[in-house]
Amino acid sequence: MQGETQRSDFWAQPQQAQQVLQRLSHLRSKVEPWEALKERARSLEDLLRLAVEERDESVTVEAEKELQALERELERLETQALLSGEYDHHNALLTINSGAGGTDAQDWAEMLLRMYTRWATERGMEVRVLDRTEGEEAGIASATAEIRGDYAYGYLQGETGIHRLVRISPFDANRRRHTSFASVEVLPEIEEPKEVEIDPDDLRVETFRSSGAGGQHVNKTDSAVRITHLPTGITVQCQNERSQHQNREVAMRILRSKLADLQRREREKQLAELRGEHADISWGNQMRSYFLHPYTMVKDHRTGIEVGDARAVLEGELDPFINAFLRRKAAGGN
Repeated sequence: MQGETQRSDFWAQPQQAQQVLQRLSHLRSKVEPWEALKERARSLEDLLRLAVEERDESVTVEAEKELQALERELERLETQALLSGEYDHHNALLTINSGAGGTDAQDWAEMLLRMYTRWATERGMEVRVLDRTEGEEAGIASATAEIRGDYAYGYLQGETGIHRLVRISPFDANRRRHTSFASVEVLPEIEEPKEVEIDPDDLRVETFRSSGAGGQHVNKTDSAVRITHLPTGITVQCQNERSQHQNREVAMRILRSKLADLQRREREKQLAELRGEHADISWGNQMRSYFLHPYTMVKDHRTGIEVGDARAVLEGELDPFINAFLRRKAAGGN
């Protein structure tokens, strides 16, 4: 592929050339980190040899730190190697909706949005809230965020499902324990219209005034956009951009992603029926529980992974759950 870019007529077809360059960049992003890891391993061998020869404790400590760093990088690359799905390398669209639990559930939905934002930004990804509906007293009723970064969807795909929180409610004057629920949906962002064809006649487009807690992004004109796909009943909206045109573009990206996911689930359902399987494609209820009272723990009910430091998880330490899900999926788990 590298040699193909050196041909004199490479740019004769710009669109095709751009696709080749994107593919080449994607392949490099998969190979180069492993080459860098091999080079670091060679350097560590030299450092360990020096530590033995010199019997220098400071060199030994430095070598141990580098070994731990290499182990973490190896785990990251092994996990990334599991991401070979059609859309795994795409950006992600994350939608959170509060469920049963009133104000506590809306506060819980906002806590989840913060958790995923922390996880993404710690990994150099960009998070942009596309749509946000404030809760009646606190938190959010719903929100949709775009997470841009390498393999954002691949890593986050297993977060789809119902998330349960058990804690002493900060909104209960009697300090009773409450259980709250929120749903999380993660979809690959589909930017190219050709990937999902949409007939304009199948759309109902409505505009309305942006709402929110206030600030510079709340418009006084009907710039927010809501689009309904009539054949499926799927409705999407965007109100955080500065113009109606921008909100419509973003809403169409969300709609394409939802339609692509619907097509994928329909294919899975058909294959399951052909195999004679009963396939629950709704991801079930309560895929993960977060306990802040009477003890702290986060448990994933699909993989069995448990983490005792619930506060760290809520600060974005999601990798144990993400890695376990991807390994389970690669092994043939649902």
